[in-house]
Amino acid sequence: MSWHTYVDDHLMCDIEGQPGHRLSAAAILGLDGAVKASEISGIVTDLNEPGHLARTGLYIGGTKYMVIQGEPQAVIRGKKVYEEPVTPGQCNMVVERLADYLIDQGL
Repeated sequence: MSWHTYVDDHLMCDIEGQPGHRLSAAAILGLDGAVKASEISGIVTDLNEPGHLARTGLYIGGTKYMVIQGEPQAVIRGKKVYEEPVTPGQCNMVVERLADYLIDQGL
């Protein structure tokens, strides 16, 4: 399965039990240089040292997101990654479910 398919089928899909509720944007980022090196560097640093991006914000594709929480080696939660009627909890559930699946698959 391609990475784009994971995004379309698992991140940009309707949220369970909520037809029409979906994330407004999603991406799977790699270390291959497709995203600015400084953005990836900030993400990698924050995964190792949660709070690193709290001062500057999380940048993805040139867009700034406010970092609201993180877990070492697991997740960085940013604000402005969903739009109503999606709730923060629903957004977390969709993204973290795919992350757990990919980790279980060794990806």
